[in-house]
Amino acid sequence: MFPEYRLVGYSGYPGAEALGRLGTGDIDERMAEIEQVGADYVLDRKLMPVMELIAVTVHSQPGSDGLYRSRVKDEVVQSWLDTAREHKAMLLLNIQPGRAKFIDEVKHLEKWLVHPDVGLALDPEWAVGPDEVPGEKYGHSSGAELDEVATYVEQLVERHNLPEKVLLYHQLHANIIADEGDLMPHPGVVLIKSVDGIGTAMAKVGTWNNILKTTPEHIHMGFKLFYEEDARHGPLMSADEVLALEPEPEYILYE
Repeated sequence: MFPEYRLVGYSGYPGAEALGRLGTGDIDERMAEIEQVGADYVLDRKLMPVMELIAVTVHSQPGSDGLYRSRVKDEVVQSWLDTAREHKAMLLLNIQPGRAKFIDEVKHLEKWLVHPDVGLALDPEWAVGPDEVPGEKYGHSSGAELDEVATYVEQLVERHNLPEKVLLYHQLHANIIADEGDLMPHPGVVLIKSVDGIGTAMAKVGTWNNILKTTPEHIHMGFKLFYEEDARHGPLMSADEVLALEPEPEYILYE
C-alpha cells in the first residue's frame, strides 16, 4: 500500500447528509470529486480513492439490544462495493460501536472483509462503556482493543491469502485511546491513524502534533478535513498545507 499509493476519500452513509458528503447526491459524482480532490495530493504516488461507509452507526437511544448502535444492511454494502470497484477504489467499513465491542462488530462484517478491496475504519470516539451514553461525553478505546482487531484481521489475511488490508482508526483527542503502545505491528495489516481535529488550521495542526506524541512509529498517519465544521472557523486547509504536516499524511479524508 505505502509508499506506492496516497489514499484520499470521502465518508458517509446513503441519504444521511449529517454523516458525510459521500452519502449525498449522485454517488458517481462524489467519486469523480474524490478523484479531482485527490489529484492535488498524489505528488509522486498513485491515487487510491477511498469510500468510507459508516457500516455501524451510533445512536443516542439504546435500541432493542441496548447497544446504542445499528448495522447497515447487506444490500447497502454490496451497492457501495460495486461502486468502489467501478472506480477502482477501496471500501472501508466504519464502525461507531456505541456499547458494542469493536471485535464483535468486526466479526459481523467478516463476509465483506474477506474481499481484497475492503478494509476497516474504527471510531473510538463513539465507543462507550456499559453505563455510558454516546454523545454525552467522548468515547474511548485502548491499544489492547485495537490490537485484538488487528490480530483478527491478520488471521483473515493469512487464511484467505489476501493482499495487505487497511485497518484505520480515528482519533479526535489524545486521551481517547489509552496505552496505544499495546497496538503491535501485524503482517499483512496496514495500520493507519486519522487525526480528526476540528477548527482553524492552527488548531488542527496543534491537535495533529499533540496526538502524534503518543503514536507508535509503526502507525501510518492520516488527516481528516470537515467541509462544514472546519469552514465555520476559516478557510479549509489546502492540499499544500496538509502535505506540509510532518510526517506527511498518507490518508486524507473529507467529511
